[in-house]
Amino acid sequence: MKKLIVACVLSSITLSAVAAEVDNRQKLVLNAEQRNLVLNEMRMMLAGTQGIVAALSQNDMDAVAKQARTLGMSMGREAGGHLHSVLPMEFKQLGMSSHQDFDAIAMDAESLKDPKHTLQQLGDAMNKCIACHSVYQISSTK
Repeated sequence: MKKLIVACVLSSITLSAVAAEVDNRQKLVLNAEQRNLVLNEMRMMLAGTQGIVAALSQNDMDAVAKQARTLGMSMGREAGGHLHSVLPMEFKQLGMSSHQDFDAIAMDAESLKDPKHTLQQLGDAMNKCIACHSVYQISSTK
């Protein structure tokens, strides 16, 4: 019982320290509609990535290509126009680079049909997601 109490106390101290940590990421202040567009695109990217992983687990490279293509530049063009003037250039470049990565994943999945290669590409693409989420935070105007 003593060990459980000590563990709970240490956990709450650790959580308090993490909660008090200052968020130094660059704020992207968007109106509610813009914020929803950006967050919806991110959710679609996450769902699409999950679809790619599921297809890879079945060794279904045609499904990998189909799913990856939905996350490619066509997705970037659809969402980008509404936000072009409000997002920083670096954010847009990272986003477009990510969409290009998914187009490459789709093409390579069709031509190479190599799940390990696709996993490497997917890992590289996800590193861009991590970089973006480490640098930026989305907030909204009221």
